[in-house]
Amino acid sequence: MSESEQLKEWIEKNGPIESVQAVVCDLNGIMRGKRIPVEQASKVLGGGIRMPLSIVGVDVWGEDIIGSTQVFATGDGDGICEATGRGPLPVSWTSRPSALIPLQLSLEDGRPFLADPRQALAAIVAQYRELGLRPVVATEMEFYLIDPEPDSAMPPISPYTGKRLDSDAILSIDELDDFGEFFSDVYKECARQNVPADAAIAENGIGQFEINLLHTDDPLKAADDSVFFKRIVKGVARKHGLAATFMAKPYGLRSGNGMHVHFSLLNEKGENVFDDGTAEGSPILKNAVAGLLRGMAETTLMFAPHYNSYRRLRPDTHAPTSISWGYENRTAAIRIPGGNPKARRIEHRVAGADSNPYLVLTAILGAALVGIRNGWKPTAPQTGRAYSAKKQRKIPAEWGQAVDAFENGPIAAEIFAPVLRQMLVACKRQEIAGFAEQVTDYEFSAYLEIV
Repeated sequence: MSESEQLKEWIEKNGPIESVQAVVCDLNGIMRGKRIPVEQASKVLGGGIRMPLSIVGVDVWGEDIIGSTQVFATGDGDGICEATGRGPLPVSWTSRPSALIPLQLSLEDGRPFLADPRQALAAIVAQYRELGLRPVVATEMEFYLIDPEPDSAMPPISPYTGKRLDSDAILSIDELDDFGEFFSDVYKECARQNVPADAAIAENGIGQFEINLLHTDDPLKAADDSVFFKRIVKGVARKHGLAATFMAKPYGLRSGNGMHVHFSLLNEKGENVFDDGTAEGSPILKNAVAGLLRGMAETTLMFAPHYNSYRRLRPDTHAPTSISWGYENRTAAIRIPGGNPKARRIEHRVAGADSNPYLVLTAILGAALVGIRNGWKPTAPQTGRAYSAKKQRKIPAEWGQAVDAFENGPIAAEIFAPVLRQMLVACKRQEIAGFAEQVTDYEFSAYLEIV
């Protein structure tokens, strides 16, 4: 069956569809692309459209990076858009029925464009494959439902009680029930897009929830799932008169939104190489942990990519501040969960939900791979409160510091291609300058007359 015949069959099954969104994911995790009439969708699936290579490196406001080598210095050339094999995906929350076709960028000669975050992850996965290893990955995604009307974050009004939420409700079944219609539609859309949504829980913050995505031995699918999940939650929230945010810290004094990543490694026999039959885990697990610890400062920019991200990385908030690891220790950056040794895995707890899932998984799997290849040994595991550990190095607490560490880090250079590092650093420096130029209302009121 030809691509056009397959597409026609898909439209008949999922239609009516009026248009398709042909998109690539930029370095900030934002989908950018073109709206195409449905009649041209087979052209999109067949690699027949092009987009500027620079599109993956624009800043969070969608502006070109001043002085970027991918823009005016090289003529702002196009790349070839290749279908990832995941689309088309039905989108039901837009005003008119549509579909999404996710794409990735390649160069004119067919080589992957390694500043495309999906291609960066694919390159790391290929290195694992060469060693006969297969990462198994799962993500946990936190978000807030908020009132869409105010200009700043405000808890939503419960569709059930008609009252605004006013208290934390961790693991509250009642709060899940209040937004039952919203969650039912989220699960329905996840099923339509083959996103394996699992358990939902109410989290620490007012109107904060978490949904876990089931593990898969395809890290590219895990990252795709996380990106599509965020779009689904936002789209369904709008449909229900709500807004959803994955912002790392929408409320200054309440819990932040994290994206925890669990991963293990399978060998060619399908055995978990992190399992040695004990609670401690195998030597290769500890090699991976050592790589994650040594590379953490250099890759923090992947886990905390925005100005707001650093408000989340504060002591006693269930977000880590020290470069540490431990067994069943949620105050450490790296946690080794307990349970059956056959399921022995690493939980990486640094990333905020505002991060780009492709870059997060690239950084985690890449740093672990460096540790495994070098046979590194980790420091002693942290017991007790990691926030007060004086001998542990600290995760960069400031945006510019994280940018510098990423730009100059030798482990980051092993993981990410030079073109990605150059584009991301330039993007973040432009964003830092943009925030530095703004005077906030709080700052204005504090200093206007008193000084």
